[in-house]
This record gives sequence, structure tokens and C-alpha cells, in this order.
Amino acid sequence: MIEDRKLAVLRAIVEDYVSTEEPVGSKALVERHSLGVSPATVRNDMAALEEEGFITQPHTSAGRVPTDKGYRLFVDRLSTVKPMSAAEKRAISTFLDGSVDLDDMVQRSVRLLAQLTRQVAVVQYPTLSASTVRHVEVVALAPTRLLLVLILSTGRVEQRIVELAAPLTDDALADLRIRLIRAAVGERIADAATALGGVPEQTAPEARPAVEAAVQTLTEAMSDHRSDERIAVGGTANLARFGDSFETSVRPMLEAIEEHVVLLKLLGEASTSGAVTVRIGHEGPYQELAATSVVATGYGPQDQALATLGIVGPTRMDYPGTMASVRAVARYVSRILDEQ
Repeated sequence: MIEDRKLAVLRAIVEDYVSTEEPVGSKALVERHSLGVSPATVRNDMAALEEEGFITQPHTSAGRVPTDKGYRLFVDRLSTVKPMSAAEKRAISTFLDGSVDLDDMVQRSVRLLAQLTRQVAVVQYPTLSASTVRHVEVVALAPTRLLLVLILSTGRVEQRIVELAAPLTDDALADLRIRLIRAAVGERIADAATALGGVPEQTAPEARPAVEAAVQTLTEAMSDHRSDERIAVGGTANLARFGDSFETSVRPMLEAIEEHVVLLKLLGEASTSGAVTVRIGHEGPYQELAATSVVATGYGPQDQALATLGIVGPTRMDYPGTMASVRAVARYVSRILDEQ
């Protein structure tokens, strides 16, 4: 177990290095932080931290910088995630509450995350397979033409036109609407599709062709997985701040941004919304991104994580502030999905 005093020294080194982008020396630590010990004690603590692999000396005459192990301990020992100010919370709420649909919400979320963290933000679209059916509506546009509307728990809305061989009576149309709602609403996509398959057998023979056409169209809308691998990326320009480490940090990240599958794997899978995951440097799935950290969490209605969002950036980042921003945006997006 690391001693509290050495942990305080490590915390000070991380904070200074993140803010100044320069290796941190013992003199600077004593001047900037109230550590309550002599410079000699700070030097001894730094030597011990270096021996244990929490900090390293990049150059012979330079100060120290945190290692991945040092960042990991710093993050693990955060007693509280830095709270967001009332003004920041209001800004997030106002910006996201203006969303007009799911696409707009995802795009707003990724822009907001990039602005708050000054990192590259990544937001995965809610996965269709994990969602439930919120509502089904059937509207007669003409005697032989129906409009089917499918609304999912992700906020996604699918609309499909069904052409019928023969017109449906008003009673048959009402019966179809009731049967579709009973079979699908409240069910997960896979279960709803299975339940819908039995609906035609329950209807009168004369209405069965129309019901089969409607069920087939609705099932196809449910099995459309185009959004499952979709992500939005924002804040790429923020990488310009890290020009001093272009080859080690920026170039690999630029290449990763081109490969959405890589970004999805970086974000990881979140099974519950609310818990923030931090993967630092070599902890990630790609060695070529060993100078990169990922802060991510799941989001979705009623604590059901339908997708992930987060940021990707160099290991030298403001972890407390970034974790707070990622968590706050995820909570607001989840709340919006809850209210839809």
C-alpha cells in the first residue's frame, strides 16, 4: 500500500504535469503545493515513487512525469469525481434539451463532450438489438396503403409504407393495430419479432394477407441493424494541442478515428449506465495506442446501457474533470431518452 504522503506527492505531480505539460521537479512541488514536508522529504518520496514505477524521469536533468501505473493509481484513488458547477450543468441541459431527434441528440452530445473536455469525443448510436418497442401505430393513408410507425426505447423512429392487395375494413384495421401493439410493445426487439410472427394465424382468413404484409414490414424494420455500428466523432481539432507528441500520440489517434470499429473497441462495452470506465495507455486493446487513454460510460433509459460515449485522448489529461463531463453528458442523454 502506498503511503498517504507519497500519494499526495504523486497527485501533485499528475496535476502539475497535466496543467504545465512540463516534467515536474521537487522545488516546483514544494512551491505550488502545501505538502507540509521539506524539499528533501519530497525528493525522497519522488525517488521512492520512481523506484516503484509510478513516475519516471524522461531526461537526465529533467523533473518527473507520471507513468501509466502512476495515472492508474491517481484515478483509482480519486475520492470524488470533480463536481460540475451549476452553470456547467445548466449549459449541458439547455444544449441537449434542444435536440429534435435521435440523430440531433447524438451530434449535440459529441460536440458538447469535445468542448467540455477539449479531447476527441466519441458517441455510439444506441444499438437497435438492445432496445425495446415503445409504441406501434398503424395509419390508413388510402384503402390499400398503410403507414406503420415503430418507436423504440432508444428514441429511434422507423416509418414504413405497406401496399395491400385488397382494402382493409375499419374493424380489421383496428383489430390489426391492437394485435400488433399487444405482441410488440414493451418487448425487446428479438422477442417482439418472434411474437409478431404468430399474429397472422390469429386473424380472420380474409384479412390474413394484409396482416402478413404488415407483420413482415414491421419485422424488417426491427431487424434493420444499420445503427448498431454507427458512431459520431467530434473534437478532432483538439489533437492540435498535442503537437509535441505527434508521432507517439496524435498520428495513431488520427488513424484510429478513421476506423470506427477501432473506436468502438476502444470505448468498450458498458453493461450499466452511470459507471465511468478509465483505461490508461497499455490497458487498452491496441498497443499502437499505448499513449492514449479512454474515459467512457454507458447511457440509456432507466439505467439500461444501450450504447457508450466517452473521450479518447493522450494519457496526459485532466482525469477528474473529464470523468465528470463524461458522466454528466451520459446522465442527461439518458434522461432525455427516458422522457421520450
